[in-house]
Amino acid sequence: MREEIALSPHRAAVYLSRMSSTVTSGVAPSTPGLARSGASLTDALLVAMALIWGVNASVMKLGVTDMPPLVFNAARLGLASIALVVLALAVRRPALTRRDVGMLLALGVLGTGLYQFFMIEGLARTRAGTTALILSSGPAFVALFGRLLGVERITRRGALGIALSMAGIAFVALTQPQVFTHRVALLGSALVLIGCICWSLFAVLIKPYANRLDGRVVTAITIVGGTVPLSLLALPGVGRIAWEELSPGTWGAIVYAGLASMVIAYLFWNRGVRLLGPTRTAMFGNLQPIFALVAARVMLAEQPSVWQLFGAAAIIAGVLLTRTAGPLLE
Repeated sequence: MREEIALSPHRAAVYLSRMSSTVTSGVAPSTPGLARSGASLTDALLVAMALIWGVNASVMKLGVTDMPPLVFNAARLGLASIALVVLALAVRRPALTRRDVGMLLALGVLGTGLYQFFMIEGLARTRAGTTALILSSGPAFVALFGRLLGVERITRRGALGIALSMAGIAFVALTQPQVFTHRVALLGSALVLIGCICWSLFAVLIKPYANRLDGRVVTAITIVGGTVPLSLLALPGVGRIAWEELSPGTWGAIVYAGLASMVIAYLFWNRGVRLLGPTRTAMFGNLQPIFALVAARVMLAEQPSVWQLFGAAAIIAGVLLTRTAGPLLE
């Protein structure tokens, strides 16, 4: 079966749910009229999903202006973990072994813990639009790691896509308007890129478990595996936060980044994979960088440079080439 991989900023959970072949609750409508109606609704929900993820970088950027990045991340991941564990409890007979749990927790440290740590620290030092664009290059890194680990072959078209994505990242990172000092902005972009690399490696390593186990269970365990060490790192800062004095906007950012981004959009994605298939569903992820740039412009008054727009186009083109170059992770 062909597997298309779409990296959605800050949501490893979504990838896991899509990769799992067991998340098939419910059936597609049997009559043509109902099928068309269901597909249209699903298309609308997938556009909403891309919008939620595109806006998320700007929402988190606003959140980390009032809270230390690690504390904000721990709060939103803790909220998401609770919701995802509740979803996982609805799975009957998950058929987990102790080894499965141990490996999933360890992979969660990589795919949630390290990824979220580097991403949020990078976001605090660079622009929301830059962060979203760098993260959108994830499929190229997944293809590259798949080739290095011997689970995927890269065609010339795929190699061109990877090269385009890398060039786009360079344009986006090196041509940022001087909102931050150049050194700080570059550091932020580098941290986001390291986070993206952590997630991409995780996406390749998790494949055997995601194929065999229910996506909701895999998601919950890996998110918890990353949330626990991140929460321990954030613990010294938690006591210094006057939680009762946080603005409604900051609480809203925590709820949005935790529930809307990591749970609600996850359910929309799951519906898309079930009713439309992974390939068509993955294509909606291409809307995400566009929504991210618009959201950053409206919410944060970020004005991308011409060269950054050129870099964004290169990243999107590279991802499209990578996705259409042939089977991934087969």
